[in-house]
Amino acid sequence: MRIAVLGLGEAGTIYAAGFAAAGAAVAGFDPAQAPTPEGVDRAASTAEAVRGADLVISLVTAAHAVNAAAEAAPHLGPAALYADLNAASPRLKQEVAAALGEAAARYADVAVIGSVPKFGPRTALVVSGAAADEVAERFRALGAPVDAIGGAPGDASRRKILRTVFMKGLGAVITEAVDAGAAAGETEWVRAQIAAELAGGEQALDRLDRGTRKHALRRAHESEAAADLLASLGVAPLVTAGTADRHRAFTRTAPRDLTALLDAYAQVPTAAIGDARERLGVVHPRVRAMWPGARVAGRALTVLCRPGDNKGIHQALTAAGPGDVIVVDGGGDASRALIGELIAHRAVNRGVRGMVIDGAVRDVGALREAGFPVWAVGTSPAGPYKSGPYRVGADVSVGGVVVHRGDIVVADSDGVVVVPAAEAERSLAGARAVLDDEAARYQAILAERADRP
Repeated sequence: MRIAVLGLGEAGTIYAAGFAAAGAAVAGFDPAQAPTPEGVDRAASTAEAVRGADLVISLVTAAHAVNAAAEAAPHLGPAALYADLNAASPRLKQEVAAALGEAAARYADVAVIGSVPKFGPRTALVVSGAAADEVAERFRALGAPVDAIGGAPGDASRRKILRTVFMKGLGAVITEAVDAGAAAGETEWVRAQIAAELAGGEQALDRLDRGTRKHALRRAHESEAAADLLASLGVAPLVTAGTADRHRAFTRTAPRDLTALLDAYAQVPTAAIGDARERLGVVHPRVRAMWPGARVAGRALTVLCRPGDNKGIHQALTAAGPGDVIVVDGGGDASRALIGELIAHRAVNRGVRGMVIDGAVRDVGALREAGFPVWAVGTSPAGPYKSGPYRVGADVSVGGVVVHRGDIVVADSDGVVVVPAAEAERSLAGARAVLDDEAARYQAILAERADRP
């Protein structure tokens, strides 16, 4: 039997070596400078690797799965089986099938259920698709427990994603607890508490903690796919979205580095963030920049004020700190200014990055001179009352958007966008992808103009 393995990362290397040890002739291809496993012939291209193969195994990551299938399809033999083991959404597995064309009749969606580094080629699998039974037999020959469920491409991956909700969530919460223990000077006590609840004790704790950090990007993608699946099922993915964000944080920098996250958001236009979030969290344009060129990104410190009364803002200033943006629900009242020059300078002294106010302000010229960015519904020379009542840190509504304390607030000349804290990393990545796409389309437009006679 001849096996082709596309992608010689950790899992690809293990499966390639496993089939070689079982007596198969194995060819492997990876465009990166990955080591060639023992007993495996290194191919120079996808075409060379799959030509003459009885079974093609794709482990190129979800981002490259469709392209890999499209490259392999013209070179597959008439009886060749194609097994996609990449962790991906059901929809992407269906796109892989479409990319294979006629070979889709010999395609299997293979979901890896367990840790390949721990269990090797004997890791449990779930297989669906037209070739589920045939592909299952190939992996059972390695000693793997395989559940061939038939059905359509994507059915196996759906089961894996449902498992991801728990497994990746467990890894994420363990890393967070370990980091919290370290920050509090209670590392050993926290580790002991976690290990006592795990069947594998300290060994399981270390595997989950280290594995989550090491494979953060791939697991972020898996958790994002899980969040999408839960939403499609009508289950709010509150914890799973946070899990994805926790993994995303590991791909950027230390997860406690809030300043780096806010600075990254400060480089992204609100329009791109709004597009990435499907226009959710965009504050009504009545809340607008009070001076040209104002821009801010910060963590929301929320204030609920009675219309025309700013006692809550004075109280918020005693609690505010570096990185905060004070977000004020003033009921949209424009008759009395809730802040002016003096409050702005007090805020600057506290390290506050700016304010978003569903109400009025005054002393706009002084705000501009101080470089203190403010968004509000308008201006009024009339000062505020200072009687209350108020709430600091409570959930508020500003310009039709609910804001929680700790949410990410980004504002520029286009307006204000609010990103839930649990979705901050995912939304940042999405906004950057929007910018990359727009840049490519812009260049294409310029090219069309240049081609005109």
